Amino acid sequence: MEGLGVGSVLLTGCDGGLGLGLLKGLLEQPSPPRHLFAACLDPQGKHLAWDMVPPPPQHIPKPSCPLADVTDPNSIKAAVGKVREEVGSAGLNLLINNTGTTRRSTLATETAENMTLVYTTNTIGPLQTSQAFLPLLKEAAEAEGQREMSCSRAAIVNISSILGSIEVAEAWEERQDVCYRCSKAALNMLTKCLALEYGGSGILCVSVDPGCVTPPLGRGTGPVTVEESVRGVLGLLARLSATSNGTFWDWRGQSLPW
Repeated sequence: MEGLGVGSVLLTGCDGGLGLGLLKGLLEQPSPPRHLFAACLDPQGKHLAWDMVPPPPQHIPKPSCPLADVTDPNSIKAAVGKVREEVGSAGLNLLINNTGTTRRSTLATETAENMTLVYTTNTIGPLQTSQAFLPLLKEAAEAEGQREMSCSRAAIVNISSILGSIEVAEAWEERQDVCYRCSKAALNMLTKCLALEYGGSGILCVSVDPGCVTPPLGRGTGPVTVEESVRGVLGLLARLSATSNGTFWDWRGQSLPW
């Protein structure tokens, strides 16, 4: 496999976990992104654990670390400005909305406070970020106007979860987490809305379950290592095309029901 070849990527939630793993995986691609933006809550990138991230090839700049609180429109706007300074008229090829949070709960213990906090980060955050970066994504799509839809041209990838699938309603007995489930179900609907609206501009929009947040389930969908997840997610992104617009996938490359 040739890997995911993409000119510019903005990845949110790079303070640790899956975000850091995806950052590492992108740098290890045969053709790493020329512009890689590791958006995190720490403006100095102190918590990015750079010792875990391989140095980029000599012709690839070190990832930029714009401050990006996806719940703060001003923070997102500032990040857009920093990205535009570097990519210019080429635009942004790939936005990966990875930032997420959860609060463990049951239906009996769920609260309005939990619902609001988790929904704001997991659903409103990706909405605001996608809206703000739309002009840059459109520029990238137009710059590559002769090519088919793909993550290399222009795309929004929302990191979701199988727990947000209404049809599957996976692992209820093991993990109710109502606020998290509802936020990811809403994120999936957002993905469909983005696909319907932005698809005409050549921007591919998908939801992806990275497989790391689920407990043992018994049907082969239990937890995976970050390395396995990253390898699967990046392999999937390299294969997506126009027929994938507005769809839901897991890290193994399998289509998931909404």
